[in-house]
Amino acid sequence: MPFPDELGAGVTVVAYDPAWPGEFTTLAERIEAALGPRALTIDHIGSTSVPGLPAKNCIDAQVRVADLAPDLIDLMESAGFRCRPEPWNRTEVSFGETCDKLVFAPPIGDRPTNIHLRRPHTPNTRFALLFRDYLRADREAREAWGTFKQRLAQSVPDLAHYGQIKAPTYPSPA
Repeated sequence: MPFPDELGAGVTVVAYDPAWPGEFTTLAERIEAALGPRALTIDHIGSTSVPGLPAKNCIDAQVRVADLAPDLIDLMESAGFRCRPEPWNRTEVSFGETCDKLVFAPPIGDRPTNIHLRRPHTPNTRFALLFRDYLRADREAREAWGTFKQRLAQSVPDLAHYGQIKAPTYPSPA
């Protein structure tokens, strides 16, 4: 569920914004400052990482960490990020395997972001990268996914429902 400050006028999917990669870079610098060497790699994932793809104006970052130790929550919260408490923000199924993760919201008043902490070499980490790269490489898939997201946003204005409906519909990357 979104935090109260994240609730607004519903779900809006907008045209790709060429400023998004720069905004990701700024976010990655903040994450790196919070986690230091614990952040092995910080990837721009999700729709804002795919040039030409319509998206919610929310930057998604994937942070690969060696383990999901509880002190990571403390480090991120010390930097103002808020750990999302829902079960679907703690585990997910990718390629038939249940994978642990932690998802953080931005500090109150910051631009919308989702920060996904995952272990390297796990199916959910791999899927996020494969799906991004698949959409970057395949124009027809990118256009179909963008159209689906736009139509879903028009018919399902609740952000939590939008995310839960969209999650199991991801096409399988080649």
